[in-house]
Amino acid sequence: MSAAGTAAATSVGARGVLAATCISTLVVNANTSAVSILLPAISEDTGMSVDTLQWAVTGYSLVGAAVIITSGSLGDVFGRKRVFQLGLALFVVSCVLIALASSGGMVIAGRVIQGAAGATILACGLSLLSVATKGDENLRAVSLWGAAAAVGAAAGPLVGGVLVDVTGWQGLFWIDAGVAVLCMALTFFTVSESSDPDAPRSVDYLGTVLIAATLVPLILGVSKSGDWGWISVPTLTCFAITLVAGYGFVQTERRVRAPLLDLALLRNRTLVGATIAILIGAGTINGLMYLLSLYFQDPSTLDLSPLEAGLATLPATVGLVVIAPLVPRLAARFGARQAIGAGFAITTAGFVLIGLADASWQYAAFLLPLIAIAVGMGLSNGPSSSAATAAVPPEQVGEASGFSNMARYVGAAVATALAATIYATVTANQVADGAADAEALSSGLAAASWVMAVFSALGLLLAIVVIVRHPAGRGTLSDSAAAAAAHLHTLPTTAAAVAPAAGEDTASVDHPSGETP
Repeated sequence: MSAAGTAAATSVGARGVLAATCISTLVVNANTSAVSILLPAISEDTGMSVDTLQWAVTGYSLVGAAVIITSGSLGDVFGRKRVFQLGLALFVVSCVLIALASSGGMVIAGRVIQGAAGATILACGLSLLSVATKGDENLRAVSLWGAAAAVGAAAGPLVGGVLVDVTGWQGLFWIDAGVAVLCMALTFFTVSESSDPDAPRSVDYLGTVLIAATLVPLILGVSKSGDWGWISVPTLTCFAITLVAGYGFVQTERRVRAPLLDLALLRNRTLVGATIAILIGAGTINGLMYLLSLYFQDPSTLDLSPLEAGLATLPATVGLVVIAPLVPRLAARFGARQAIGAGFAITTAGFVLIGLADASWQYAAFLLPLIAIAVGMGLSNGPSSSAATAAVPPEQVGEASGFSNMARYVGAAVATALAATIYATVTANQVADGAADAEALSSGLAAASWVMAVFSALGLLLAIVVIVRHPAGRGTLSDSAAAAAAHLHTLPTTAAAVAPAAGEDTASVDHPSGETP
């Protein structure tokens, strides 16, 4: 083939990869963010309580945490296209299983499979995109991928609300299955196979199992603590299993040739601080969306339709995307640590306001807190993700990104389970004490919001004490796209280009003004 023919084929292949990966990440993230809006309708059809159906949300995140790094490793070893296609096929299977579900248990099972599929699609899709494009073209492609992820997450609740009214809740999953099949065909015909010949041939399967064994009993113990009691034998047993499995994970990672998590990364103070900040941000926003989706639709409170509830949550989801283009320049001007701290301070204030909710509140009373939380999250998410990849040498950026992405899933699973437990427990206790349903539900929402406020305040403390100064990005368009997607996935920014060399103290390369040299 001539040079011109090769270039043309490469261009077609790059466009195919870009289309397949952007469409798939948009669908995956829209699907994920829409599910909370659908839960009341699913509960009504299947007869399973919403309290139990929260496993459709937490189970997804739990499995995603376990497999997001492993799926990337599988792609490096066995072929990124092959594993990406496997993720899409699993996504189709999960959508069909959920759409045909006659019980809540089938919905939860489908969502668990979907967690593995979604994490695989995101991890291998981004790898395919990075291999297919180079230089400025790669920056543009990854920026589009990040923008697609952000748009999908913002649109999901609204799309879900529309489809519940038009097609029933099953419609979302039938449509998503059809789009995933089209992505499979597009990938088959336009994407070339690639792998990493230098990657270790071994995959840390045991580490993956131990991650799941650590998280499952933790989530179960948190979810059932309201029924069992926090210091009951079953709850403490769950937490004991979590500790044992967590210890086993650490010991495994010390011994395997290609560990799921390089424990040496845990000595990087900035990376650990930024990752915990990412965990808190992902956890609190997911917990909030879960609670508000239920509260807004409950007949005893606002009694909104699924579509109206989707519209009502837009200030939080769209606000994250709208504020994102401004964040990298603010971080470059004032410093990333200052932006993270300010973001968590504003988010804390928003949760405190919701913590004052009572039965008389109409939707207008929620609007200011939602906007505050969106602005705060937007300010903290982008710089936290940027800090995670800027705090390590260039050869470890991928590992740092994987570490923070795993934390994002863990935060979503744990915080949603905790928020659901507090909401249900406080509500039930209030009803038992003779309170009206509306008063009980508002008390449950307020109690959970106060807990989210405490977590956000811990994020502020992290920014002040733990996240030391580090290089800031230049505030480019790609940085803005990375910031828009930061509540979903960690993408390297221009700050990573001035990351310290291996063994170099992170603080020594910082510039107090936030400017890069």
